[in-house]
Amino acid sequence: MPTIQTMPTTQTFPQALGSGVLVFDGAMGTEIYRHHVFTNRCYDELCLSDEKLIRQIHADYRDAGADVLTTNTFAANRVALGSFGLADKMAEINRAGARLAREIADGADRPVYVAGSVGPLPSQPQYEDAIEAMIVEQVENLRQGGADFILFETQPTRAALEKCAAAMIHSPEMPFVLSFAVVDNGETASGEPLARLLAPWAGDVPMPVAWGMNCGTGPDGLLGALEQAVGLTSLPLVVQPNAGIPKEVEGRSIYLCSPEYLTTYAKRYVSLGAAAVGGCCGTTPEHIREMVDAVKPLARAAAETVMIAPAESVEEKPPLAFPQRSRLAWRLAQGQWATSVELLPPRGYDLSGVIARSKTLHLHGVNAINIPDGPRASSRISPLVTAYRIQQEAQIEPILHFCCRDRNLIGMQADLLACAACRIRNILFVTGDPPKLGNYPHATGVFDTDSIGMAAVQRRLNQGIDLGGQAIDPQTYAAIGVGLDPTALDRGVELDRFRRKIEAGAEFAITQPVFDPEALLRFLDDVGDCTIPIMAGIWPLASFRNASFLQNEVPGVEIPETVMQRMSAVTGREDQLAVGVEIARESVERVRSRVAGIQVSAPFGKIETALAVIEG
Repeated sequence: MPTIQTMPTTQTFPQALGSGVLVFDGAMGTEIYRHHVFTNRCYDELCLSDEKLIRQIHADYRDAGADVLTTNTFAANRVALGSFGLADKMAEINRAGARLAREIADGADRPVYVAGSVGPLPSQPQYEDAIEAMIVEQVENLRQGGADFILFETQPTRAALEKCAAAMIHSPEMPFVLSFAVVDNGETASGEPLARLLAPWAGDVPMPVAWGMNCGTGPDGLLGALEQAVGLTSLPLVVQPNAGIPKEVEGRSIYLCSPEYLTTYAKRYVSLGAAAVGGCCGTTPEHIREMVDAVKPLARAAAETVMIAPAESVEEKPPLAFPQRSRLAWRLAQGQWATSVELLPPRGYDLSGVIARSKTLHLHGVNAINIPDGPRASSRISPLVTAYRIQQEAQIEPILHFCCRDRNLIGMQADLLACAACRIRNILFVTGDPPKLGNYPHATGVFDTDSIGMAAVQRRLNQGIDLGGQAIDPQTYAAIGVGLDPTALDRGVELDRFRRKIEAGAEFAITQPVFDPEALLRFLDDVGDCTIPIMAGIWPLASFRNASFLQNEVPGVEIPETVMQRMSAVTGREDQLAVGVEIARESVERVRSRVAGIQVSAPFGKIETALAVIEG
């Protein structure tokens, strides 16, 4: 049987795995069942008897944006097929399974890889001596059909993983991923811990290009397992949870995990360092489409900024000293307590309300107005215009958030030069929420770079050099700020990013809202001798309902249970607001000696609440 030639791609699968986050497809069996094929059929054999159905399922996942299509060959080994009287069709089924996925992958307008699926092999003693041969013949036929790599799925034990890897010595040119099933406690069903599963091999057993975790549990269970796994291996990790735990409804197993819920966890997996995400039992093309929309922009945001070297005739100018760039910079440099209040730009274009509130805050001695850039991927009036009008008419300095979601590098540099022309000197660089989080889910996230890259661009502009390496005169004079999340799921990653932000040019930082001051203090301990001032974000909770919304709907917000209990212990909105202000004041006092100032949010635009915290 001739080997099918795969479509040339710019990268091999291992190279793609190491250069950005990939999205695998979701369940095959779930989709077959949804097309009214009963479970008494051999699903693998459908690669021969119903090619149209299998092609359609692969096409649905491809069109949803998946980077990897998994062949319909999970149980296409000689023993499993033999229970249907199909053992003699083993080679034909595996070649057809890979061929069908290959045809659909090659029809994409981007590189799409084909994973040759090999599920658990029989564990009965009578098959022990035949396991290696069964793996070898299935792998060889998947290779002939056009698979880019082999995905050993849902492996139950360390011993099974070793057998799969050992058999790959017969196919040294074929990359492979070893994916195992764990339950909610991060162990296999037989009790083997992750440390054993991911331990190095003994002898000359080939190593996989990545480890995977799939099936066994839902999104939350694999989040805990991933948190352990990132500290146990340096290999890439692929995470494919089930769509929750199935419920029996009128005799049918129904998965109730929504695409939005699964996607929330996929973003957490990526933030922890997962190289690829996807779905297992119960997931559908709808789940994968949501995942792609949210994860791909985040992956692009992690790319390094391409900085063009200055032309030979261009010399860097010494930047203006930090204290001279703005009144806020002077306060921070002098070690004077700094206060800022966050006000959202309006959804329309009438700025009179936000300007009036800014004037009031200025009269109360607040030092700056924090202006978010499209928070929660919302579409509002330009924050740059808002900042300019506030500075001109309220006579108070703005801190302009500048996110990388909506503009490419050329557009962002143009806006940074506009900031300089408008004398907006305090700029806080943030990566920005993916569009999927907002009311415009089909908008495109650009994410040419992230906050680290943008800090580096602004530093160069402050030295009189633009992104293209050309001189600008005069240079810009911005005070470069960055965000900081002390309650990030992976503190090590956040610490590393914070240090990289400082190396890129950051000169001050503002944290995400702090509801647990002890978490911020622990983070500051880990930072050590920080070279830039940090302002703590403070959000006075307006009500228990407000706290519940933030806890459950806003990614990255962690509110301690003790705070939730205090908010729920009183009734009435005024009493709950009073408790929220009291908690915020306590947080300020707890961290005051360790930070340079505070940025206080004004829930629902009520500046009285923010002032109650600042002046309390």
